[in-house]
Amino acid sequence: MRVAVIGGGPGGLYFAALAKQLSPAWDITVWERNAQGDAFGFGVVFSDETLDGIAQADPEVFAAMSGRFARWSDIDVCYRGKVRTSGGHGFAALDRNRLRAILQERCAALGVDVRYSTQAPPVEELSAAYDLVVAADGVRSPTRATCSDSFGTDLDERTCRYMWLATDRVFEAFTFIVEERDFGAVQVHAYPFDETRSTFIVEIAEDAWRRAGFEALADREFARGDSDLESVRRCEEIFADHLDGHRLIPNASKWIRFTTVRNASWRHENVVLLGDAAHTAHFSIGSGTKLAMEDALALAASLHEHPTVAGALAAYEAERRPVVESTQRAAQASLEWFESIGRYTGQDVDQFAFNLLTRSRRVTYGNLRERDTAFVDAVDAAFDGSGAAVPPMFRPLRLGGLTLRNRIVVPPLATFTAVDGRPGGFEHAQLAAQALGGAGLVFAGMTAVSPEGRATAGCPGLWDDRQEAGWTSIVQAVRSVCDTPLGIQLTHAGRRGSTAVPGPDGVGLPLGGDGWPTLAASALAWDETHPVPREATRADLAAVTAAFAEAAARADRAGFDVLELQFGHGHLVSGFLSPLTNRRTDAYGGSLEGRLRFPLEVLAAVRAAWPAGKPVLVRISASDWAKGGTTEAEAVEICRALATGGADAVDVSTGEVVAHQQPPYGRSYQTPFADLIRNTTGIPTVAVGAISTYDDANSIILAGRADLVAVGRAHLWDPMWTLHAAAEQGYRGPAARWPEPWRAGSRKPAGPRADRVAPRLQLLREEAAPVHRRWLPAAPARPLAVTSPR
Repeated sequence: MRVAVIGGGPGGLYFAALAKQLSPAWDITVWERNAQGDAFGFGVVFSDETLDGIAQADPEVFAAMSGRFARWSDIDVCYRGKVRTSGGHGFAALDRNRLRAILQERCAALGVDVRYSTQAPPVEELSAAYDLVVAADGVRSPTRATCSDSFGTDLDERTCRYMWLATDRVFEAFTFIVEERDFGAVQVHAYPFDETRSTFIVEIAEDAWRRAGFEALADREFARGDSDLESVRRCEEIFADHLDGHRLIPNASKWIRFTTVRNASWRHENVVLLGDAAHTAHFSIGSGTKLAMEDALALAASLHEHPTVAGALAAYEAERRPVVESTQRAAQASLEWFESIGRYTGQDVDQFAFNLLTRSRRVTYGNLRERDTAFVDAVDAAFDGSGAAVPPMFRPLRLGGLTLRNRIVVPPLATFTAVDGRPGGFEHAQLAAQALGGAGLVFAGMTAVSPEGRATAGCPGLWDDRQEAGWTSIVQAVRSVCDTPLGIQLTHAGRRGSTAVPGPDGVGLPLGGDGWPTLAASALAWDETHPVPREATRADLAAVTAAFAEAAARADRAGFDVLELQFGHGHLVSGFLSPLTNRRTDAYGGSLEGRLRFPLEVLAAVRAAWPAGKPVLVRISASDWAKGGTTEAEAVEICRALATGGADAVDVSTGEVVAHQQPPYGRSYQTPFADLIRNTTGIPTVAVGAISTYDDANSIILAGRADLVAVGRAHLWDPMWTLHAAAEQGYRGPAARWPEPWRAGSRKPAGPRADRVAPRLQLLREEAAPVHRRWLPAAPARPLAVTSPR
């Protein structure tokens, strides 16, 4: 077996060493364009999980690394002159150049042929001459570029500028510094990596970068290896208080933009990508070196376990891709948070620190509580100024003239069991069960304002007296057993109407001859299987507006406390808001102002018919997940207009506007849009979509990403979801009131073997790891004066 490795960074060297260990007879050659002793980069950070893998795979490498680690467990957030510390995390960092030297020595001892200061031959030649070519040639991989079509490369260059530096100030913990200046916010990601230095990454949004004067300083060509010394000096000035008399140390340091690398395939024939050549993840969430070394281990193992190169490469990608994509999702959330950091600089220091720590959605409220209870208790106490250590989801919220006892909402959940629009037994049972289940607000679902406004024949309505009587009966019955506020969602399905009840896949097929004519902003069919709707005339719009107003009045008489208007998900009003579905040339189309005209007319009519003290929510699709659809900026303006028009809050959903959408489904994937609306406009928002745990609900609320959290399908699984969440968290306060007849069941039942008492099996008890561990090496001699970077 002849193996060629392009790139002698940590990933390429570690793979070569592991592969040579497993198969000593293999002929492994590494090409590295830089000299053996060239120094690039500063520190790299490893997780305990990765280090365990290195310890098992190559104890000699691990021993050499562990003797030089900087270790700590704290994260410091420095913001507005204050520091908040969260402990219990666990980090190990090492000088990248020391790591590379360790791996160079290991490869030499094992007999790997490493050719320093040597450019690798073209990949076509290597592919023909070797059984396997491993491309570990970095984020700008020439190998990947040569075969970009085969790899399906996607390069996403982000908007922030950043510069990688070091400092001779030795930080004691992973440190986030956020400075607010007249030009905007600028942040630092810093961590120690040996006894004398720390990594110091400066990051700043593009517009702030220009206003700060960095564009002018960087406006020249830099030779390879040169640093932008003027920008380094400017950074020293900005962060002087945090550097405490120490200097910044450049190493080929220039302003760059981060590029997220994704590839549809990591392999082409006998060529395989490894590390940054295959994928990148933003530095705020993890180390590229860490990912590359994990890749190296998996690739070496796969080659050892499979008899053919093709089979081994397929197994390597199948094993690593899910891990990498999970990391990239977290990294994407993290980098977007830092790109938008200006949204959050108005938060108080405790909430800001919590928001920063939970930005990737990997770290949560519960996760932080396990690590550092005191930190979370302090953030809880500061949340609303009450000083109470109450889970955020059980804090009250004033919405219009209504006070909700907690922040959990049961969103409209369609049952498709109505007959002629009349709600029946199942609507009654579902609303009652969920109202008894402890949520702060419970909605009845997807109620049409007219017969032709139904999505299916099984949808309830509120356009005639019999339907109003049915809803009145249900509301009164629920009121007789609990006082949970009840809401109802009103809609006109538009071109998404006249379909069969959805199957298990959630798709409802058109009814064809048994259906009814549909109406839309423009005569555009949902897809090729659906009929073309009729474009609404002004008379149609007036009739629909009147129907919404009449249904709102009926909802008030029926006893509902809250109204929600469905202006999303491709229903009729939604079709006016999106440029993909509104092709009108009259006053109701064209610009955003025109596209908002009909939605605002409906809202005004409803607001006039609905009591002023009762809240009105509006659900929107903040993104169409399709090219040319609603932009983030438009979503913000839509919500501002709705709030001005009388909406008390916005239920921020996304998608279902066009059939060719491509949403990135995943846990709480829509929450960033609720965050965007709330923190850009100040309008209260409801986060909805793939939220199923109380841990996520607490994280969203405490971080200030939304005011309310809608938990949908989890309430179908467990109508008592909110009360069970209270029991799990040990909360027994007024925001989670058990129905008196069920109070005996308010404690979580004992599980299997709950009566077992474990024996003592240790002669000497192990001391618990300290929550707070700082990096406190012997203090080096401090320079008398700050010197300019060289």
